This record gives sequence, structure tokens and C-alpha cells, in this order.
Amino acid sequence: MSRNSIVLLPKSMKLLQTLGDNIKLARLRRKLTMNQVSERAGISRPTLSSLEKGNPAVSLGIVLQVLLVLGLEKDILLLAADDILGRKIQDADLMVKERGPKKNKK
Repeated sequence: MSRNSIVLLPKSMKLLQTLGDNIKLARLRRKLTMNQVSERAGISRPTLSSLEKGNPAVSLGIVLQVLLVLGLEKDILLLAADDILGRKIQDADLMVKERGPKKNKK
């Protein structure tokens, strides 16, 4: 599968577009141009543009580089920080149950 043929559900695409919008807004609030951010992050301007548009082919490493330039690198630690579903499963004690006693074979 080529890098540009990633297929995501519309809901997932919307999340990536929102992430791109948030990164763009953070860049604009800091009054940084796309050229400045891309140079500081060590990426091309088109790659930064793809990130800001929510392109799913942009790697997580590039996202981190851009967040570093914007001073938002700690935000990446917020991903999956509060695993509500995992806690519910743990609280429901859905772990593998103990084995029953072995039956004697005759």
C-alpha cells in the first residue's frame, strides 16, 4: 500500500483535520510562517501544509517535530492518557478466570 492510499473513516478524517487546524492555529498565534516552522522542524513546506490539512500519510515523528517547534511537545503525552474504556474493563474484572479443577481421567 502506498503512503498516499491510506483509507480512513470520515470520523477519523475529521479528527485529523481538527488536529491540523489546531496546529495551524498554534502556528498563527505565534506569528510564525509556514517557511519558518518547516525550516525549524527540518521538513518541507508541502509536508507542513499536508499536516495542517490533516493528511493521514504524515508521520507521527513529523507531528512531534512541529509540536517541538511550537513549544507544544508535551501535548503528545495527553494521547490516551486517561483510558476510560480500559479502566471500565479493568473495573468490571473481565480478566481470564482461574481454571477449574482438573478431572481425573480413568
